[in-house]
Amino acid sequence: MSGKGFKVYVETIKFNTKGEVDFIDMTDKVADIVRRSGVRNGLAHIFAPHATALITLNEYTPDLLKDFEGLLERLAPRRGVYEHPVNAHSHLRSMLINPSRTVPIADGRLSLGTWQSIIFIEADTHPRNRTVVVQVIGE
Repeated sequence: MSGKGFKVYVETIKFNTKGEVDFIDMTDKVADIVRRSGVRNGLAHIFAPHATALITLNEYTPDLLKDFEGLLERLAPRRGVYEHPVNAHSHLRSMLINPSRTVPIADGRLSLGTWQSIIFIEADTHPRNRTVVVQVIGE
């Protein structure tokens, strides 16, 4: 797809996590990338190229993050019985909660709801070096 003024802009964000169920608010970093892209109307696709990473859109408050951690534990318990050694629950969690999200861009800004944040969640059992790819597409 191409047209006058259509562009694709890509940046990566690199960071370290503290270990299992570490929540990182990426909203401001993604918004900065959207501003640098110059795209006024389009889409921002946020993708974690890892088998044990999650990205969600939700409210970033301590009580809700604690509730989310409890949900992950109920869906794929750390001490469940699995065939895959060590971190099967981490992989299963990333199958249940997508490692990517797409957010519309309008007038050069992310079109997030009032309480929505872009949240990276570490699902692996130990601290990791992580990368998130942000691809901005539009005009």
